[in-house]
Amino acid sequence: MIYHLLWYFREVFTHPVGFYAYQNVVFRSVAAILTSLLIALIVGPKIIRWLMRKKIGDRPEFHHATLNELTKEKANTPTMGGLIIIISAISTTLLWARLNNPFVQKAIVLVIWFGALGAADDWLKLTAGARQRSRNGLRPWEKLIFQIGGAVLIASFLYADFVNIDDAKLFWLPFYKHGLPLANWMFILIAIFYLSATSNAVNLADGMDGLAAGCVGMVALVLALLCYVASETMARATPVTWASYLLLPAIPQAGELSVFFAAILGAVLGFLWFNCHPAQTFMGDVGSLPLGAAMGYGALVTRNEILLLVIGGVFVVELLSVVLQVGYFKYTGGKRLFRCAPIHHHFHLIGWSEPQVVVRFWLLGAAFAALALATLKIR
Repeated sequence: MIYHLLWYFREVFTHPVGFYAYQNVVFRSVAAILTSLLIALIVGPKIIRWLMRKKIGDRPEFHHATLNELTKEKANTPTMGGLIIIISAISTTLLWARLNNPFVQKAIVLVIWFGALGAADDWLKLTAGARQRSRNGLRPWEKLIFQIGGAVLIASFLYADFVNIDDAKLFWLPFYKHGLPLANWMFILIAIFYLSATSNAVNLADGMDGLAAGCVGMVALVLALLCYVASETMARATPVTWASYLLLPAIPQAGELSVFFAAILGAVLGFLWFNCHPAQTFMGDVGSLPLGAAMGYGALVTRNEILLLVIGGVFVVELLSVVLQVGYFKYTGGKRLFRCAPIHHHFHLIGWSEPQVVVRFWLLGAAFAALALATLKIR
């Protein structure tokens, strides 16, 4: 909105004043971080007070007596705090991004769709006790239908955008300089599976104060950089793009998504103000589902689906710990590989304090992000 307003009055702002900065993606991305952070800090207390008035509090229960004892102080802490992230990120994107960009348009729809799905699940789950009903949130098949439905919608329109982009029709691997041929129907299936899967990725890490939000912030920063190098030129005076220099897929117009992911980064930082230990609010599905879907969307647009597994290495480790725990439990007839899964609870149970677990997982997240960026040059 701000971009379009300044562009409409460019004869006033550009020629007499010489203000061209708003045309630069980097400038607007930095502005988006600061704007989103400010909005989150402003609306955060209001949303938390509203959640407290509605008595939308979390009551975590685990199949582990010791873990229940360790987390008893979290009882009745307001959840659905992901509303802070969603409101801040969408508002900032509307302010600073070019709204005629097709990738930005789909990103906004994606966040609203999965945010609404998460809000419905949270609301049904957290008010089940008040209604004295046995239903605990959306049923798994209901949730899956809406996740796949949103993924089909985004994947279909994304496929239409990629029809005339050669690099977008290929499948790209880290360390390999050239894309691999990919059938059209395979891209649709991969996109649907990827968005459906990644929309659940943040859920598993959303079990400790600041853990999921901090790791999402690092992933958002890397995705903002990947979107920028996918389409932006190295210098104003040369047509050479960063993508051609780094042997990455070139996706025209993807650079505008840097503003979107910068907005998510700022929103997550603002949310951490209230979510750091001891948390004043939890993210809930209303935050975790759209954030996970946004990560998958960024990887799909830049054609870095495999690289996202490195960027979001913490989320992959969390997921694998659950899969291994369940598989080992069934194979051995009741034995456990970890004291509790996801694995951050295992470290909590062996004696690490919650802040220690969170900070150490943040460090792992930073290491995974750095490793992913290093692979860009190794190509």
